[in-house]
Amino acid sequence: MIKLLFCGDIVGRSGRQAVVDHLPALKEKYSPDLTIMNAENAARGMGITGKICNELYAAGVDIITTGNHVWDNKDIFKYINEDPRLVRPGNYPDKLPGKGSTLLELPNGEKILIANLMGQLFMSPQLNSPFEKMEKILERYTMGKNVQAIFVDFHAEVTSEKQSFANYFDGKISAMIGTHTHTPTADERILPKGTAMQTDTGMCGDYKSVIGMQLEISLERFSNKYSTGRLSPAEGPGTLCGIYIEIDSTTGHAKKIERVLAGEPL
Repeated sequence: MIKLLFCGDIVGRSGRQAVVDHLPALKEKYSPDLTIMNAENAARGMGITGKICNELYAAGVDIITTGNHVWDNKDIFKYINEDPRLVRPGNYPDKLPGKGSTLLELPNGEKILIANLMGQLFMSPQLNSPFEKMEKILERYTMGKNVQAIFVDFHAEVTSEKQSFANYFDGKISAMIGTHTHTPTADERILPKGTAMQTDTGMCGDYKSVIGMQLEISLERFSNKYSTGRLSPAEGPGTLCGIYIEIDSTTGHAKKIERVLAGEPL
């Protein structure tokens, strides 16, 4: 049995602190074989840096996934080639730095493929089809043969696109967990052929906010249709939201999925 803990999207300092404060207890409770975090908003709400990656690894994170803000800090272009544990959406053009998936071997020899893909609907930039990219990945990796599990962080805006992706690949991947909307959904389940899914796992950050950003500027943008300032992360106590999954290492199919919440109540 493979036990996996996934949390997303880390927003600013509050999100990073929530990981530092709560991840140790969660790892003690669930004893995950693998801990994955989406951290594309970890640096002041926009992007990630090498320094933050190392802070998260020190806190107990194994793999970091990202999304449409992955390139917001330009030094990441060099760093991402040097860090195999930092993954960017695989349907970005192949000529860009980094890679869209990584293969992790556990101490017992079992292998888990972690893939990161980005949706197309209402997303900027508009990337290649995540469905076609996943098909190409599955030409190389098959559960029960050369990998024991396949986990996908699907970074997308629209619930229908995320749910369609999970159902399309039901039985061929262990889990698809959505990120990007920063709001946890209550639809976690295991599909008929064995794939665990959740439309969005939510964020690690201050929920007394608008998707992790300070209220004032967000409210001004929506109410007045203009803004006098730049969006910046809310700085109150953070809540860690995530998902815990158990996977049969023989078939790669999920056997359990459970929502995780630690910190300030929502």
